[in-house]
Amino acid sequence: MVRDTTLSSRIADIIIIIILLIGALSCILPIWYTLCVSLSEKSAAAAGMVKLWPIGFNFNSYEQIIGDRKFFNSFWTSVKRVILAGGINFIVTVLMAYPLSKEKKEFPLRNVFMWILIFCMLFNGGLIPWYITVRSYGLINSIWALVLAGGLPIFNVILVVNYFRNLPKELEEAALIDGAGPWYILFKIFVPLAIPVLATVTLFTIVNHWNEFFHGLVLMAKEERYPLQTYIQQLVVVIDTSAMTEDQYKRISELSNQTLNAAKVFIAMIPVLIIYPFLQRYFIHGITLGSVKE
Repeated sequence: MVRDTTLSSRIADIIIIIILLIGALSCILPIWYTLCVSLSEKSAAAAGMVKLWPIGFNFNSYEQIIGDRKFFNSFWTSVKRVILAGGINFIVTVLMAYPLSKEKKEFPLRNVFMWILIFCMLFNGGLIPWYITVRSYGLINSIWALVLAGGLPIFNVILVVNYFRNLPKELEEAALIDGAGPWYILFKIFVPLAIPVLATVTLFTIVNHWNEFFHGLVLMAKEERYPLQTYIQQLVVVIDTSAMTEDQYKRISELSNQTLNAAKVFIAMIPVLIIYPFLQRYFIHGITLGSVKE
Protein backbone atom coordinates (compact mmCIF):
# COMPACT_ATOMS: atom_id res chain seq x y z
CA MET A 1 0.00 0.00 0.00
CA VAL A 2 2.86 2.37 0.85
CA ARG A 3 4.57 1.63 -2.47
CA ASP A 4 1.34 2.25 -4.37
CA THR A 5 0.89 5.58 -2.60
CA THR A 6 4.49 6.61 -3.35
CA LEU A 7 4.12 5.60 -7.00
CA SER A 8 0.87 7.54 -7.35
CA SER A 9 2.50 10.58 -5.75
CA ARG A 10 5.43 10.42 -8.19
CA ILE A 11 3.11 10.06 -11.17
CA ALA A 12 1.11 13.05 -9.96
CA ASP A 13 4.33 15.07 -9.57
CA ILE A 14 5.42 14.15 -13.10
CA ILE A 15 2.04 15.16 -14.52
CA ILE A 16 2.19 18.48 -12.67
CA ILE A 17 5.73 19.12 -13.95
CA ILE A 18 4.67 18.37 -17.52
CA ILE A 19 1.70 20.72 -17.24
CA LEU A 20 3.92 23.48 -15.81
CA LEU A 21 6.46 22.97 -18.61
CA ILE A 22 3.72 23.23 -21.22
CA GLY A 23 2.47 26.41 -19.54
CA ALA A 24 6.00 27.88 -19.46
CA LEU A 25 6.59 27.05 -23.12
CA SER A 26 3.25 28.59 -24.08
CA CYS A 27 4.52 31.86 -22.54
CA ILE A 28 8.09 31.73 -23.86
CA LEU A 29 7.51 30.50 -27.42
CA PRO A 30 5.42 33.50 -28.58
CA ILE A 31 8.15 35.86 -27.35
CA TRP A 32 10.87 33.83 -29.05
CA TYR A 33 8.85 33.55 -32.27
CA THR A 34 8.28 37.32 -32.29
CA LEU A 35 12.02 37.90 -31.94
CA CYS A 36 12.78 35.42 -34.74
CA VAL A 37 10.33 37.09 -37.12
CA SER A 38 11.73 40.55 -36.32
CA LEU A 39 15.25 39.34 -37.23
CA SER A 40 14.26 37.59 -40.47
CA GLU A 41 14.17 38.63 -44.10
CA LYS A 42 11.11 40.17 -45.70
CA SER A 43 10.44 37.26 -48.03
CA ALA A 44 10.85 34.61 -45.35
CA ALA A 45 8.52 36.39 -42.94
CA ALA A 46 5.91 37.08 -45.64
CA ALA A 47 5.98 33.45 -46.78
CA GLY A 48 5.53 32.15 -43.24
CA MET A 49 8.82 30.26 -43.35
CA VAL A 50 10.04 31.54 -39.95
CA LYS A 51 9.44 29.01 -37.18
CA LEU A 52 11.84 28.78 -34.25
CA TRP A 53 14.91 30.40 -35.81
CA PRO A 54 15.46 33.58 -37.89
CA ILE A 55 15.84 33.15 -41.65
CA GLY A 56 18.14 35.64 -43.33
CA PHE A 57 19.30 37.14 -40.04
CA ASN A 58 19.34 40.95 -40.11
CA PHE A 59 18.61 44.03 -37.96
CA ASN A 60 16.82 46.07 -40.64
CA SER A 61 13.61 46.42 -38.63
CA TYR A 62 15.41 47.56 -35.48
CA GLU A 63 17.55 49.99 -37.45
CA GLN A 64 14.41 51.55 -38.90
CA ILE A 65 12.86 51.91 -35.43
CA ILE A 66 15.92 52.87 -33.37
CA GLY A 67 17.88 54.86 -35.94
CA ASP A 68 15.86 58.00 -35.37
CA ARG A 69 16.10 60.78 -32.79
CA LYS A 70 12.31 60.80 -32.50
CA PHE A 71 12.48 57.26 -31.15
CA PHE A 72 14.56 58.34 -28.15
CA ASN A 73 12.28 61.33 -27.54
CA SER A 74 9.24 59.05 -27.49
CA PHE A 75 11.06 56.57 -25.28
CA TRP A 76 11.83 59.34 -22.76
CA THR A 77 8.20 60.51 -22.94
CA SER A 78 7.03 57.01 -22.02
CA VAL A 79 9.53 56.82 -19.16
CA LYS A 80 8.29 60.15 -17.76
CA ARG A 81 4.71 59.01 -18.23
CA VAL A 82 5.28 55.79 -16.29
CA ILE A 83 7.14 57.55 -13.44
CA LEU A 84 4.62 60.38 -13.05
CA ALA A 85 1.56 58.15 -13.48
CA GLY A 86 2.97 55.53 -11.13
CA GLY A 87 3.63 58.09 -8.41
CA ILE A 88 0.27 59.84 -8.79
CA ASN A 89 -1.69 56.58 -8.99
CA PHE A 90 0.11 55.26 -5.90
CA ILE A 91 -0.63 58.35 -3.79
CA VAL A 92 -4.25 58.73 -4.93
CA THR A 93 -4.99 55.02 -4.56
CA VAL A 94 -3.60 54.81 -1.02
CA LEU A 95 -5.29 58.04 0.13
CA MET A 96 -8.66 56.88 -1.23
CA ALA A 97 -8.40 53.24 -0.12
CA TYR A 98 -7.56 53.99 3.51
CA PRO A 99 -10.79 55.86 4.47
CA LEU A 100 -12.90 53.51 2.34
CA SER A 101 -11.52 50.55 4.30
CA LYS A 102 -13.07 51.89 7.52
CA GLU A 103 -16.32 50.61 9.00
CA LYS A 104 -19.49 52.53 8.24
CA LYS A 105 -19.67 53.87 11.80
CA GLU A 106 -16.21 55.41 11.34
CA PHE A 107 -16.92 56.77 7.84
CA PRO A 108 -20.71 57.12 7.35
CA LEU A 109 -20.45 58.05 3.65
CA ARG A 110 -18.25 55.06 2.80
CA ASN A 111 -20.95 53.17 0.87
CA VAL A 112 -21.92 56.27 -1.09
CA PHE A 113 -18.37 56.77 -2.32
CA MET A 114 -17.98 53.06 -3.07
CA TRP A 115 -21.09 53.04 -5.24
CA ILE A 116 -19.87 56.14 -7.08
CA LEU A 117 -16.55 54.41 -7.77
CA ILE A 118 -18.21 51.20 -8.96
CA PHE A 119 -20.61 53.14 -11.20
CA CYS A 120 -17.69 55.05 -12.76
CA MET A 121 -15.81 51.79 -13.29
CA LEU A 122 -18.75 50.20 -15.15
CA PHE A 123 -19.91 53.26 -17.10
CA ASN A 124 -18.19 56.27 -18.65
CA GLY A 125 -19.23 59.38 -20.53
CA GLY A 126 -17.74 58.27 -23.83
CA LEU A 127 -14.71 59.22 -25.88
CA ILE A 128 -15.85 62.66 -27.07
CA PRO A 129 -16.90 64.01 -23.62
CA TRP A 130 -13.65 62.63 -22.21
CA TYR A 131 -11.63 64.44 -24.88
CA ILE A 132 -13.57 67.68 -24.37
CA THR A 133 -12.92 67.49 -20.63
CA VAL A 134 -9.17 67.02 -21.13
CA ARG A 135 -9.09 69.88 -23.64
CA SER A 136 -11.06 72.16 -21.29
CA TYR A 137 -8.33 71.79 -18.68
CA GLY A 138 -5.70 72.82 -21.24
CA LEU A 139 -3.89 69.48 -21.10
CA ILE A 140 -3.81 68.71 -24.82
CA ASN A 141 -0.28 68.14 -26.13
CA SER A 142 1.05 67.89 -22.57
CA ILE A 143 2.55 64.97 -20.66
CA TRP A 144 -0.07 65.62 -17.99
CA ALA A 145 -2.81 64.63 -20.41
CA LEU A 146 -1.30 61.13 -20.54
CA VAL A 147 -0.91 61.02 -16.76
CA LEU A 148 -4.00 62.70 -15.30
CA ALA A 149 -6.57 61.39 -17.79
CA GLY A 150 -6.41 58.03 -16.00
CA GLY A 151 -5.16 59.23 -12.64
CA LEU A 152 -7.54 57.12 -10.54
CA PRO A 153 -7.59 53.39 -11.42
CA ILE A 154 -10.75 52.27 -9.60
CA PHE A 155 -9.99 48.56 -9.85
CA ASN A 156 -6.70 49.17 -8.05
CA VAL A 157 -8.50 51.15 -5.35
CA ILE A 158 -10.89 48.24 -4.72
CA LEU A 159 -7.97 45.80 -4.41
CA VAL A 160 -6.19 48.01 -1.88
CA VAL A 161 -9.42 48.66 0.06
CA ASN A 162 -10.02 44.94 0.51
CA TYR A 163 -6.38 44.39 1.49
CA PHE A 164 -6.58 47.13 4.14
CA ARG A 165 -9.78 45.60 5.50
CA ASN A 166 -8.01 42.27 5.99
CA LEU A 167 -5.29 43.80 8.18
CA PRO A 168 -5.79 43.18 11.92
CA LYS A 169 -7.81 45.95 13.56
CA GLU A 170 -5.74 45.54 16.72
CA LEU A 171 -2.75 47.13 15.00
CA GLU A 172 -4.61 50.39 14.44
CA GLU A 173 -6.17 50.31 17.90
CA ALA A 174 -2.76 49.83 19.53
CA ALA A 175 -1.33 52.72 17.48
CA LEU A 176 -4.21 54.99 18.50
CA ILE A 177 -3.64 54.14 22.17
CA ASP A 178 0.02 55.07 21.73
CA GLY A 179 -1.01 58.45 20.35
CA ALA A 180 -0.49 57.87 16.63
CA GLY A 181 -2.55 59.91 14.21
CA PRO A 182 -4.21 58.80 10.93
CA TRP A 183 -1.26 59.87 8.75
CA TYR A 184 1.23 57.99 10.90
CA ILE A 185 -0.95 54.88 10.96
CA LEU A 186 -1.40 54.96 7.19
CA PHE A 187 2.22 55.45 6.13
CA LYS A 188 4.00 53.69 9.01
CA ILE A 189 1.70 50.69 9.53
CA PHE A 190 -0.74 50.14 6.67
CA VAL A 191 1.51 50.95 3.71
CA PRO A 192 4.48 48.76 4.84
CA LEU A 193 2.11 45.84 5.53
CA ALA A 194 0.40 46.33 2.16
CA ILE A 195 3.55 46.04 0.05
CA PRO A 196 2.27 42.93 -1.83
CA VAL A 197 -0.93 44.59 -3.07
CA LEU A 198 0.78 47.94 -3.67
CA ALA A 199 3.46 46.22 -5.76
CA THR A 200 0.69 44.47 -7.69
CA VAL A 201 -1.25 47.64 -8.50
CA THR A 202 2.03 49.39 -9.35
CA LEU A 203 2.73 46.63 -11.87
CA PHE A 204 -0.74 47.14 -13.33
CA THR A 205 -0.08 50.87 -13.66
CA ILE A 206 3.34 50.42 -15.28
CA VAL A 207 2.08 47.88 -17.82
CA ASN A 208 -1.02 49.92 -18.65
CA HIS A 209 0.79 53.24 -19.21
CA TRP A 210 3.73 51.68 -21.03
CA ASN A 211 1.63 49.66 -23.49
CA GLU A 212 -1.13 52.23 -24.08
CA PHE A 213 -0.89 54.10 -27.40
CA PHE A 214 -4.37 55.47 -28.14
CA HIS A 215 -4.24 58.35 -25.65
CA GLY A 216 -0.98 59.54 -27.18
CA LEU A 217 -2.54 59.45 -30.63
CA VAL A 218 -5.60 61.45 -29.56
CA LEU A 219 -4.15 63.85 -26.98
CA MET A 220 -0.79 64.66 -28.56
CA ALA A 221 -0.91 67.06 -31.55
CA LYS A 222 2.82 66.89 -32.28
CA GLU A 223 4.73 63.75 -33.22
CA GLU A 224 7.73 64.69 -31.07
CA ARG A 225 5.46 64.39 -28.01
CA TYR A 226 4.21 60.90 -28.85
CA PRO A 227 4.89 58.18 -26.25
CA LEU A 228 6.82 55.15 -27.45
CA GLN A 229 3.88 52.92 -28.30
CA THR A 230 2.16 55.65 -30.33
CA TYR A 231 5.39 56.45 -32.16
CA ILE A 232 6.07 52.81 -33.08
CA GLN A 233 2.46 52.32 -34.15
CA GLN A 234 2.79 55.30 -36.47
CA LEU A 235 5.93 53.84 -38.05
CA VAL A 236 3.81 51.01 -39.39
CA VAL A 237 0.86 53.15 -40.44
CA VAL A 238 2.66 56.14 -41.96
CA ILE A 239 6.12 56.07 -43.59
CA ASP A 240 7.06 59.22 -45.48
CA THR A 241 9.32 58.23 -48.39
CA SER A 242 9.42 61.65 -50.09
CA ALA A 243 12.43 62.94 -48.15
CA MET A 244 14.38 59.68 -48.04
CA THR A 245 17.78 59.09 -49.57
CA GLU A 246 18.36 56.17 -51.90
CA ASP A 247 19.94 54.10 -49.12
CA GLN A 248 17.07 54.82 -46.74
CA TYR A 249 14.50 53.90 -49.40
CA LYS A 250 16.35 50.67 -50.09
CA ARG A 251 16.30 49.84 -46.40
CA ILE A 252 12.55 50.51 -46.24
CA SER A 253 11.99 48.23 -49.22
CA GLU A 254 13.72 45.40 -47.35
CA LEU A 255 11.21 45.61 -44.54
CA SER A 256 7.84 43.88 -44.35
CA ASN A 257 4.92 44.70 -42.12
CA GLN A 258 5.41 41.40 -40.36
CA THR A 259 9.04 41.98 -39.45
CA LEU A 260 8.40 45.60 -38.45
CA ASN A 261 5.37 44.68 -36.35
CA ALA A 262 7.35 41.90 -34.70
CA ALA A 263 10.14 44.34 -33.84
CA LYS A 264 7.58 46.79 -32.47
CA VAL A 265 5.98 44.15 -30.26
CA PHE A 266 9.32 42.88 -28.99
CA ILE A 267 10.60 46.36 -28.11
CA ALA A 268 7.34 47.02 -26.28
CA MET A 269 7.80 43.89 -24.19
CA ILE A 270 11.37 44.54 -23.05
CA PRO A 271 10.72 47.07 -20.21
CA VAL A 272 7.91 44.95 -18.77
CA LEU A 273 10.05 41.82 -18.98
CA ILE A 274 12.77 43.64 -17.04
CA ILE A 275 10.45 45.04 -14.34
CA TYR A 276 8.13 42.07 -13.85
CA PRO A 277 10.62 39.70 -12.13
CA PHE A 278 11.15 42.24 -9.34
CA LEU A 279 7.41 42.53 -8.61
CA GLN A 280 6.33 38.99 -9.53
CA ARG A 281 6.77 37.56 -6.04
CA TYR A 282 4.14 39.97 -4.72
CA PHE A 283 1.69 39.47 -7.56
CA ILE A 284 -0.31 36.38 -6.54
CA HIS A 285 -0.24 37.29 -2.84
CA GLY A 286 -1.45 40.82 -3.52
CA ILE A 287 -4.22 39.77 -5.90
CA THR A 288 -5.48 37.01 -3.57
CA LEU A 289 -5.64 39.08 -0.39
CA GLY A 290 -6.89 42.17 -2.20
CA SER A 291 -9.74 40.45 -4.02
CA VAL A 292 -11.72 39.10 -1.04
CA LYS A 293 -12.92 40.41 2.30
CA GLU A 294 -12.97 38.06 5.27
